[in-house]
Amino acid sequence: MHSPTQYAQGDRRFGRINWLGLQTLARREILRFLNVWTQTLAAPLVTGGLFLVIFSIAIGPQRGEVMGVPFTTFIAPGILMMTVIQNAFANTSSSLVISKVQGNIVDTLMPPLSAGELVLGYLAGGIARGAIVALCLALALWLALGIVPAHPLAALAFVLLGAAFLSALGLLAGIYANKFDQMAAITNFIVTPLAFLSGTFYSVESLPPGLYQVTHLNPVFYLIDGARWGMIGVSDSHPALGFAVALSATLAVCLLAWAMFRRGYRLKA
Repeated sequence: MHSPTQYAQGDRRFGRINWLGLQTLARREILRFLNVWTQTLAAPLVTGGLFLVIFSIAIGPQRGEVMGVPFTTFIAPGILMMTVIQNAFANTSSSLVISKVQGNIVDTLMPPLSAGELVLGYLAGGIARGAIVALCLALALWLALGIVPAHPLAALAFVLLGAAFLSALGLLAGIYANKFDQMAAITNFIVTPLAFLSGTFYSVESLPPGLYQVTHLNPVFYLIDGARWGMIGVSDSHPALGFAVALSATLAVCLLAWAMFRRGYRLKA
C-alpha cells in the first residue's frame, strides 16, 4: 500500500480524470484558433456571406419559395451549418497534422492524458470554433434577413452536435494523414461532398429516388436538416430522427477516434 503522497512508477495521480490536463489541452486548442482569428473566424464568415449573396442574386429571384419559405431564407440555415462543420473539421484535423509534420505530436502524447481525455480536449477546440462561427452567422442572418430561430434550443443542439461530429471526423483524418496533401485529398473528396450533397441548397424531395435514398444515408443531411428546422421551422425529415442518427454517428466516430488514440495508430513509432 502506498501512502496518499507516494506513488509507484506508472500510477495515475489524478484520479479517474485528469481535469488539469484536459483543461490545458482544451485551452490550447481554443487559443490556437483565437490567435489567428482572421483566418479561423473572420474568413469563414465572409465565405458564408458570399455564398448567401451569390445564390440569392443568381437564383433567388427566379427560384420562388421552397417548402413555403423564400429561397434565401431556405438556404441560410444550410449555409450556417455547412460553415460550422467545415470549420470544426478543419480545427481538429489541422491541429493533428501540423503537430505530426512539425514533429511535436510527442508533446501531446507524453503528458498523462488518457485516450478519452485527448479526444475530449481536441473536440473542445473544434466545438468552440464551430459554436462561435454559428453565433456570428446567426447574428448576421438576423440583421440581414430578419431570421429569428424558430426553435432556438433545437438549433443550438444541432449546431453543437454537428461541430462535435465533424471535429471527431477531423480527428480520424488528422490521425490518418501524415502530409498536408493527404489532408487536402480527404477534405476535397470526402468532407466537401458530404457538406454540399446534403440538402444545403435544395430540398431533397426534389431528388430522383436513387439520390434521395443515398442522401438519407449521409449524417450531414440530418445535421443541416435539423439546423433548418431549428432556424426556420421547416425540414425534410423528422427532427427527432435526425438528432438520433446524428448522435449515433457522432458517438461511433468518437469511439473510433478513442480507439486510434489508445493504440497510437499512426501517431507513435
